[in-house]
Amino acid sequence: MTNPHQESPTAVIFDIGGVLVDWDPRHLYRSLFDRESEMEHFLSEICTPDWHNSLDAGTPMDVAIAALSTRYPEYAPLIAAYRDRWHHMFKGAISGTVSLLARLDDRGIPLFALSNFPGEKFGEFRHSFPFTARFRDVVVSSEEGLIKPDPRIYELALDRFGLTAATTLFIDDRLDNVESAQKVGIRAHHFQNPNDLEKRLLDEGLL
Repeated sequence: MTNPHQESPTAVIFDIGGVLVDWDPRHLYRSLFDRESEMEHFLSEICTPDWHNSLDAGTPMDVAIAALSTRYPEYAPLIAAYRDRWHHMFKGAISGTVSLLARLDDRGIPLFALSNFPGEKFGEFRHSFPFTARFRDVVVSSEEGLIKPDPRIYELALDRFGLTAATTLFIDDRLDNVESAQKVGIRAHHFQNPNDLEKRLLDEGLL
């Protein structure tokens, strides 16, 4: 429930993966491993979340893949697939959220994006998902050398977009990212499904 004495939000910042698109390395690697347990071992012990975060923070994919392949030469082709078959990690757009994005845009609400994303893949992503044209601007973590939930990336985004924290709504599927945004004064919604998001947008007077 929002505070009735709080000023209404006037702009919305969206996360991308897990909110607007279904991205998961498992969408790719299930086709490359015979057993689910082998895939999970690979994604937890080889191409780990921390390793992926290094890509989001700006390490070039070629550099990260070469270094990891040196450590695990037996996995080299599978590690290279992280770059070469990146687009297979996307199952598609989350249609309910994309519909809400369109409705907000049609109402003239300023829309922006703040995403942890490997920079060299972002142009390819934007070409594949035309809804990204609705964003007035985007902050991509790898281009800034900062990743969520670092509070500095939220402050950078507010400055870049010309927004005030108290009148900005941020939407993300990760609770740690939501909590970090709230600590810098941004109103934030922990995304779980489009229906709950629609209710929040209605409650905020954005729809």
